[in-house]
Order: sequence, then structure tokens, then C-alpha cells
Amino acid sequence: MNTDVIPSGAVPSDAQQRFAQAYQVLTDAIAAHAFPGCAFGVVVGSEVVLEDALGHFTHEDRAPAVTAQTVYDLASLTKVVATTAAAMLLCERGLLDLDLPVGELLPGFVVGRKTGDLSRDVTIRHLLAHNSGLPGYVEFFRAVSTPAALFRACLDLPLESEPGSRAEYSDPGFILLGKALEIVVHEHLASWVRKQVFKPLGLTSTGFSPPASSRPLIPPTEEDTTLRHRRIQGEVQDENAWLLHGAAGHAGLFSNVPDLLRFAKEILAAAKPATSAQKPLLFQVATIEHFAQRQGPVGSSRALGWDTPSANSAAGSLFSPYSIGHLGFSGCSLWIDLDASVAVVLLTNRTWPDRQSQLIREVRPAFHNAIRSTLVAP
Repeated sequence: MNTDVIPSGAVPSDAQQRFAQAYQVLTDAIAAHAFPGCAFGVVVGSEVVLEDALGHFTHEDRAPAVTAQTVYDLASLTKVVATTAAAMLLCERGLLDLDLPVGELLPGFVVGRKTGDLSRDVTIRHLLAHNSGLPGYVEFFRAVSTPAALFRACLDLPLESEPGSRAEYSDPGFILLGKALEIVVHEHLASWVRKQVFKPLGLTSTGFSPPASSRPLIPPTEEDTTLRHRRIQGEVQDENAWLLHGAAGHAGLFSNVPDLLRFAKEILAAAKPATSAQKPLLFQVATIEHFAQRQGPVGSSRALGWDTPSANSAAGSLFSPYSIGHLGFSGCSLWIDLDASVAVVLLTNRTWPDRQSQLIREVRPAFHNAIRSTLVAP
């Protein structure tokens, strides 16, 4: 193992030796400047078998070292850990109909449109499955300067395709979904998930908009030279989410490896409650099964909120078809194999100091394959 980057977490040496291949993938990635540091962890069943970190907050050796407890900007992992988790709970409680038209909760999405406009056919299920017909990404922040104006612009977006006919990973869709869920619960999504998801599961390091006092303890995501003109550290990197005061359905959540492993253990316990050593606290097996099903159209890997492994997946080639996961633009990922009862978390700030490097695309599958190969090795 390359000893230029020493694991910083208090992990027994036998764990480092057992997962030496995975450590090497990450050590090489840091040396190649795929990211300056990372935190990572693995759960098998209800047991945490690996929880550690490598590298630093930035590429300078004098920068703070990353630990397994280091909090990162999760970017689009927000979509599953917060927004989709909320939708799952609301469905279980009979408070959310996935086939309800979005316009029933957000009238502004349909009011004023021409007769026959397909926006009236868009449902909550379409938003979760990323097949609503909405565009993938819109730089609202370049044209508006207030949360109300951004949300209005999101409501006014024209559909690019018929609902259900095309899969297009859509940030605007999850901005609308987050707002729709707020209408259901009569509360801001950030505060609702804190009370209904994070607190019951003991996710003490997970939340939106970290306080100023904790920002120096969070790895920076980039040197912003276009909008905020400052180092982005401890505040959400996504510009649209920043304009929405750091809390939105598509981005804004911060967390660390221990919390995400607890979240993953809840999903695994709910997926196989009869065999799990841990009793699920929130979710039911039927909920997991429903939200883990691919939604179409044919060829889409998208389930409800979650992604599933596909050809050339970031999860590598060893996760079963009955797996769910998600990626974050900042370099984070969470993959959960519901068949094998295995979950893997990788947190990085791969966008430091800018967004140019795409080496994470090679690192993710190599890292996941290394972990899974180790777990099945005799």
C-alpha cells in the first residue's frame, strides 16, 4: 500500500489489510488529484465493517486531514436521504398518493397554460422517476435573485417530452417535488425530515445549512469565480439550492459516513426484516420494494427517487440488480445492495478547486468493485 497517504480513522489494521485493494484505489485517486481526500464506509447486514478516511480537505499537505466523521456537502444525495425518504414515509402513512397530479398540490404548475398542455398529466411518481418531461438542469440563478422568483421560473418550465415517455434526470423536478411535499406536511422540508427521519435514526451530523461555526470543519467544494466569488465551504455548492437558502428538494444536505451508514442500515433492515439483526424504525418492506422498482421508460435505470445499477454503473459491476443508490455532483455516493445486504458510502469533494476533473467516474466503479470483491473473497 502507498504509505504517502495514511488512513486517518481509528480503524484496526486488519480492516486496512482486508480492504487493501479499495485503499489503493483511493490512495491512487488522491495522488492523481481526483479529489484531495475522502471518507468511506461499508455495512454488511447490520454490522459496520469499514469506516475510515484518507487525505486532506484540499490538495495542500498542511490542510486539515479528513476523518471518518468529517461532514461533506452531499449534493444530490439529498434527493434520496431527504426528499425520497420523506416521500417514502408519507406514502406509508397514507398521506401521499404517488399518482396525484403535481398541479393538485402546486396549482401554479398548470394555471395559465394552454388547453391540452401535458403538464396536467405530470404526477408525483413522474417527478420521483425523473420521467416527467421536465428538463434536466436549468441555471435559474443566472436570471433570478430570490427564492420566489426561482420557484416561479421552475413552475413555468415547459415540458420537453410527454410525461413517462423519456427519462431525463431532472433537478427542477426535485425542486418541485420538495415544494409539493412541503404542501403535504405543512412545513419546510428541512425541518420535517430532521424530526421525522434524521432524529429517529440518530443522524446527529445530518442537516441543511450548517451553522457558521462548523463551516471550517467541512471540506470546501470549490473556489467560486462566477457567482459568489469566494471559497465555498460549509455552504451548499449548488447555486440554485444556495438561492433557495441552502435547503431544497434536489440539494443542500450535509452529512458524514457514520450517519449515512445508519441510514443505509435502516434501508437494509426494512428490506429484509425477517433476517435482519436490526429492527427497522421507519420503513416497511413493501415501501422499499415499491421504491426500488424501475419505473420506465424501457432503458431507464431510475426507480422512485433512487437509481439502480446499469451498464457502466458508478456502482461497479458487482452490485446485484436489486440494488439502489445515488450519486452527488460534489463527489459523494451511496449504494445499497438489497439482496446481499451490503451498503457502501464514499464521500469526497472532487470539485475542489474547480469542477474540471472527471476522474471520479473511474474511481467510483473501481472502488465499489474492490469492496465487493473483498467481501466475497474466501
